[in-house]
Amino acid sequence: MVRERSRCLNVDIEAPHMQQSARRLIRVFLMTNKPLALITGAAQGIGYACAQALKEDGFDLILVDINQDGVESAAKNMNATAAYTCDMGNVAEVQSLFDQIENEHQPIHVLVNNAGIAKPCAFLETPIEDFQEVLNVNVVGVFTALQRTAKIMVKHNVSGCIINMSSINAIVAIPSIPAYCASKGAVTQITKSASLALAPHNIRVNAVGPGSIDTAMMAGVNSDEAAMQKVMSRTPMKRVGEPKEIADVVVFLASNKASYITGETINVDGGRLGMNYTC
Repeated sequence: MVRERSRCLNVDIEAPHMQQSARRLIRVFLMTNKPLALITGAAQGIGYACAQALKEDGFDLILVDINQDGVESAAKNMNATAAYTCDMGNVAEVQSLFDQIENEHQPIHVLVNNAGIAKPCAFLETPIEDFQEVLNVNVVGVFTALQRTAKIMVKHNVSGCIINMSSINAIVAIPSIPAYCASKGAVTQITKSASLALAPHNIRVNAVGPGSIDTAMMAGVNSDEAAMQKVMSRTPMKRVGEPKEIADVVVFLASNKASYITGETINVDGGRLGMNYTC
């Protein structure tokens, strides 16, 4: 699945170590003693659905996204603890974001590492700069957020859960999104490596691999009958998935019902990967 572009921008322009492009903390709400979940790429689509589902399951929320208006609106709708903007492709900004979160909030109990981008282009015409940008967000940004969250959990002796957003394109490829496919393969392996490293600290690390999900990126396909027929031809359940169907798996992985699951990727694709041919 190719999700809609969902990156993030930095947070506090008053901090001396922040870059000039940094922005203020958007909104902070009253904190409670509920466990805290951090969701990146939370302003729309799968990230928004994950935040909603975790809120309903009793978590307080910190939302992060590139879309300032969108993440502010999402935070208001969900009565989130805080909302930030941050460029997940900029390591310095991600580090500054986590510095601020660690200073201002209780320890994180759950990270949903969802922010990611795809830059479709014909394979032979794909610019190296685009390839690198996708890897910066989808691999380096994911690793940085995972590592910083894990350090917070270990420091505060939190038995936490980290959930990375992979894709079935970690396994099956599409020629027009080589960087995205490579990045999601990397996310799967980062998930496995982190699960081994963090198991002694009682931190579970898993991933979810969506197939074709009804997000903004799918809007163009939905309006194109031929494109939709092609998607359906490789989807045994003959429908696209809903963001909530991904969020439900995320909530399961964040719960005690998944207490003996770590290092795994659960693919949610309507049966796509069970087919023995590709389109």
